[in-house]
Amino acid sequence: MTTSVDITSATSTTSTATASAEHAAGTAESAAGTPVTVGAAGQVRRRRRLSPGRRLPASRLVGPLLFLALWAAASAAGQLDPAAVPAPWTVLETGVRLWTDGTLPTDILTSLRRAGAGFAIGLTAGIALALASGLSRAGEALIDGTVQLNRAIPTLGLIPLFILWLGIGETFKIAIIAIVVYIPIYLNTHAALAGIDTRFVELAEVQGLSRFRFIREIVVPGALPGFFVGLRLGVTGSWLGLVVLEQINATNGLGYLMFQAQNYGQSDVILVGLVVYGIFGLVSDSAVRLIERRVLSWRRTLSG
Repeated sequence: MTTSVDITSATSTTSTATASAEHAAGTAESAAGTPVTVGAAGQVRRRRRLSPGRRLPASRLVGPLLFLALWAAASAAGQLDPAAVPAPWTVLETGVRLWTDGTLPTDILTSLRRAGAGFAIGLTAGIALALASGLSRAGEALIDGTVQLNRAIPTLGLIPLFILWLGIGETFKIAIIAIVVYIPIYLNTHAALAGIDTRFVELAEVQGLSRFRFIREIVVPGALPGFFVGLRLGVTGSWLGLVVLEQINATNGLGYLMFQAQNYGQSDVILVGLVVYGIFGLVSDSAVRLIERRVLSWRRTLSG
């Protein structure tokens, strides 16, 4: 009897020690930040990570900086024709000269004013039309088909018609930018509204929510992700449209500066304009991304 008790006690002690060792190993692996799974035989198996990992600081600047480094290296090695593709330091010197003589600041302010006015009009129109179409079947019947037809027509192809209607001044430029902006905002916001789960709508009806509370508490949060996608496309579209429009009967602006440089074969001035457009596009897109992360901080996504 005594021997049996001793064997049982020893077996229990050994099992406890093994379990403690496995727990310690599992705890050590978990503390190291690697997910683990402990099998029945006490073997520790690492669980494969499928997420892209932690966000790197200023990661979106890596690509542009790498491109700049390759450009500088190719220019220093004489692999690029300076008349066709000037070196980065030549473009920088030209930009400083244009800024010093007052040409570049004036053109930048003019372009910002045109892009800002067209973007504000397009943003307002896109949101209003998306809400009217997404929250009402009658609105959808009247609006969605018209917008889809407008989307199928190349926006820049409307320029000759808008010149006949509005003249060749600032009005037609702002109108074209507004059309370029409102289409992606409408499409993505409308798609987000259509994708709201009907169970939330039924819950709002059961709770007796008013129309205003329904829009504020269900419609707006549900449509915000799609809206921000459209907003990013709209911001980029405003700059893409501007570079073309400022080459049509314009007397100032970045597009006009680049058009005049083309006539005189000044490739360094053209590259200055392109760099400024690129900086504006990157900064505006980054600003929208920052606002999106703040507003949608409640979401847990791969990008977050």
